[in-house]
Amino acid sequence: MWKEKNNKLYKKYTFTDFAEAFSFMSGVADIAEEQGHHPEWKNIYNSVEFWLSSHDEGKVTQKDKDLAGAIDAAAKAFRAPSAQETKRIKPRQEKTPKKLRMFADGGSRGNPGPSATGYVLLDDDDQILHQSGEYLGITTNNQAEYQAVKLGLEKALSVGVVEVDVFLDSLLVVNQMKGIFKVKNRDLWPIHESIKELTVKFKKVTFTHVPREFNTLADAEVNKVLDAQHKK
Repeated sequence: MWKEKNNKLYKKYTFTDFAEAFSFMSGVADIAEEQGHHPEWKNIYNSVEFWLSSHDEGKVTQKDKDLAGAIDAAAKAFRAPSAQETKRIKPRQEKTPKKLRMFADGGSRGNPGPSATGYVLLDDDDQILHQSGEYLGITTNNQAEYQAVKLGLEKALSVGVVEVDVFLDSLLVVNQMKGIFKVKNRDLWPIHESIKELTVKFKKVTFTHVPREFNTLADAEVNKVLDAQHKK
């Protein structure tokens, strides 16, 4: 929980070690650059502290609240296990929760070129509930990113999930799904519309951009599919 004091928002995060804390800070730096709003922060070994304030106004503004939310989302994404750790985690066989996180990614080796999707569904305890990828044939990175979101949401809907927090490293797709950017490429119109139609079937769907290093699970699924296809 962020605390407001002396016209600043404050929060402290604690990680396993310095390397993990530094990786988190690197991701937040990218987010701050995207938003054009930079935090005051402090790092001591495995902890990172933030103070957010709009200095030109001398108070907490919506820009600070937006950045705080993005930092929280990055921290939440950062808790996802690494691609290597997935080998040690077995998907739960219990009832699927009503709310979960989805990491989605798409890749094209050539753009356009051989393309694939990847998505991973996790609960709040970082247990992997579902993970999958699909070969798409020859297409573009953006098409693959969108297809990953669509396939992941379809899976979530099929198992009874009602709320999904979607994390992607494609800023374009995130901003287009939020309505911040217009979809100028007509080839993307059909998939964009089909995802919008999917989202209304849920109680809530959010889209959050995360740095690539926070999206290793979905990226691993993409590369697994593409590597398998290459061997055929």
